[in-house]
Amino acid sequence: MAFKPNYNQQRSERNRLKREKQEAKQRERDEATARRRSNPDDPGSPLVDEDTALESQPVDEEPRTP
Repeated sequence: MAFKPNYNQQRSERNRLKREKQEAKQRERDEATARRRSNPDDPGSPLVDEDTALESQPVDEEPRTP
């Protein structure tokens, strides 16, 4: 005769797998953040947008002469 299904064991196994997947995803996010923070001059870095950074700086239209 077959054993009765152990629903609590099955649920705990599903929850364990789900938790492991979430932790792995969070580790990948943390590593990506650490890489971006360690090298902000990297051109592939999304933290600094060169086009917007240049536009936000004040620019003198006419040079001042004393």
